Amino acid sequence: MKAKGKNRIVDILLIAMMILPFVACIILKVCTTPASTGIDVTGSRIYFTIPMPLMDLEITESQVVSWAVIVSVLALCLFVTRGLSVKPQGKRQVIAEFIVEKASSFTVENMGERLGRSFAPFVAAIMALSALSSLSSLLGLHPPTSDINVVAGWAILVFVLITYYKLKGGLWNYVKGFGDPIPVFAPFNVISEVATPISMAFRHYGNVLSGVVISTLIATALQGLSKMVLGWLPGFLGTFPLLQVGLPAILSLYFDLFSGCLQAFIFAMLTMLYIANGFPEEEYEKRLAKKQARKAA
Repeated sequence: MKAKGKNRIVDILLIAMMILPFVACIILKVCTTPASTGIDVTGSRIYFTIPMPLMDLEITESQVVSWAVIVSVLALCLFVTRGLSVKPQGKRQVIAEFIVEKASSFTVENMGERLGRSFAPFVAAIMALSALSSLSSLLGLHPPTSDINVVAGWAILVFVLITYYKLKGGLWNYVKGFGDPIPVFAPFNVISEVATPISMAFRHYGNVLSGVVISTLIATALQGLSKMVLGWLPGFLGTFPLLQVGLPAILSLYFDLFSGCLQAFIFAMLTMLYIANGFPEEEYEKRLAKKQARKAA
């Protein structure tokens, strides 16, 4: 009985750990947002600034919401994976095994057996982080995926991984690859290499931000149209934004729910394809064979 009681307490704490970070973000935003009746598309709010030697560090809403998403994902993982056993004994273990199997099959299908299984946790984390960051707009928060600084950090991390796995075939093969198919194309290949993280960041950021801006503009326009059409009615009826009912919710389902999850899937897919296509498996096998031959000698 004591063990069950402790397990329930831990479960409650983990559930609270999933929810409370977003509640704290909502309270912080409500307390720091000034009253406004116009269109507000100013971007991520700066909460405070930490003085630093070279450049002051600004703590923004995007960073706070990002940490809330990270903490919530961590709590969800701990909640689902508690009490694992050889044979599944509960729904949580079945869900955890289902997620792991789907993530592994997804990465193996797109990256191959050698890279796929090792990249399953990373790809699943990228998808969860991106999707939940975009879905945070449903709570009235500024989605971190509409901040170029956040998405650019993800793209730079992916670019480092792409370069690392390209170098698995050797430094000379990596440098020589810029001259394919002929050396004249080397400058263009260098530009293409540098453009990879830039295109990934701006694609994700632009699609999410455009949805936020379009939803805000349409909701504000419908509010003004309601006043124009119904303003002659007395009292509450003249100020009630009737035309805002329905359409903004439908747009939110598309831009926040469908488009946010779609962009998370696209970002994860591009990550897998860039790394898998850049990995010179044949050259890597040759290098491994040479190393083994040297050790044997």
